[in-house]
Amino acid sequence: MERKELVRYLDEYLKVREIRDDSRNGLQVEGRPEVRHVALAVDACLGAFQQAGEVGADLLIVHHGLFWESYRPLVGVHLRRIRKLLEQDISLYAVHLPLDAHPEVGNNVALAQLLGLEVVGPFGEYHGVRIGLEVRPAAPVSPQEFARLVQERLEVPVTLQPYGPAQVRRVGIVSGGGGSLIQQAGEEGLDLFLTGERSHSYYHMAEELGLHVLYAGHYVTETAGLRALGRHLAERFGLQITFVPLPTGL
Repeated sequence: MERKELVRYLDEYLKVREIRDDSRNGLQVEGRPEVRHVALAVDACLGAFQQAGEVGADLLIVHHGLFWESYRPLVGVHLRRIRKLLEQDISLYAVHLPLDAHPEVGNNVALAQLLGLEVVGPFGEYHGVRIGLEVRPAAPVSPQEFARLVQERLEVPVTLQPYGPAQVRRVGIVSGGGGSLIQQAGEEGLDLFLTGERSHSYYHMAEELGLHVLYAGHYVTETAGLRALGRHLAERFGLQITFVPLPTGL
């Protein structure tokens, strides 16, 4: 299909113009005009660009793009990354908060589905938008049992701050670096908050609020939505899809 047709669809489907974000969401680098093969990666880095070229991708969709609120000069690492895209004629499309919050292929809803959790409703206001979800397990579980479930399903080590009630019923999910929403989770009466990246700044907040906090890694909690988006594009348009794994362990 034509690149401009796919970009138009992504912009509308992901509502990239409706959610305020520090990321410059949408098409960030323009490549060849036709798209048959789409690659997806969490980060816009040289390794992702090289692998996208090796598999023959025409367009790469990333969660963390190259361009954010303030532009950087085209020097050093930033220049080498863009040069690699241009040399391979690959388009770059970035989608940050709109992918976290999307009700069908978002990182948070995809995580809930992977963990077998029932979605109750939106949770976690950021830039005036509810970007996360409140979910609940089929039956109350201990925080340790919940942590084991997450570790087994995501196949990564997790870190639990066990400061909440003996049984977990209400859970908040915000993928990636959602530590700043710990206070909201506690004030809204959740039992456990699941996010990605640990933050020293909010460590004591969880204890003082009586809230379990479970950290499963920034990278891995932001892969589920990209994989779901890839499946959606394959089903809707018949495009070839490749997920580019570049785990950071963080």
